[in-house]
Amino acid sequence: MYLFGASGHCKVVIDIVEAVKEHTIDSVIDHKPKSDFIFDIPIFNFNQVENFREKQFIVSIGDNKKRKKVVELIKAVFVKAIHPKSIVSKYSEILEGTVIMAGAIINANSKIGKHCIINTGAIVEHDCVIEDFVHVSPNASVAGNVWLGEGSHIGMGATIIHGINIGKWAVVGAGAVIIENVPDNAVVVGIPGKIIKFININD
Repeated sequence: MYLFGASGHCKVVIDIVEAVKEHTIDSVIDHKPKSDFIFDIPIFNFNQVENFREKQFIVSIGDNKKRKKVVELIKAVFVKAIHPKSIVSKYSEILEGTVIMAGAIINANSKIGKHCIINTGAIVEHDCVIEDFVHVSPNASVAGNVWLGEGSHIGMGATIIHGINIGKWAVVGAGAVIIENVPDNAVVVGIPGKIIKFININD
């Protein structure tokens, strides 16, 4: 299999794939590689590779917008990676391209979409819906029946109470406590969370 994106996030994905032992990483692909290897895995420029269509991939890019662009570009066969030291309910659903880091917890009847990142020590409680390209950062806590819209980013250590909806491409700041619904494209910070601006996802 292959990874796309030779960043720090890629190093964590490599660690997960190697811990799971279901796949061997042949190489890492990057648009602008800064070195020839990451750990002992060769890095190739995107322009050197002709066809990914039949290859297994994880897009190892932390930025949600960039990850979506690459997924749309390469049209590969995407696989997921779940760290063996995460806790994932057998009654949950994890879709393709998603990565679950060590110490993360996914509880019963939660549905995790495509190409998401559930980062180290993050908690996703029961009956949550997490749409595609979401990033739940380390130690963030998402209570039951929460909906996270496509591309939303939940910052490190943030807390989202039961039943809240977070809009598409919204950003919840590190350490924020969210007690009200958040609209699309909003940036919310503080305790309790307050909207400080709206972002243009086309930037």
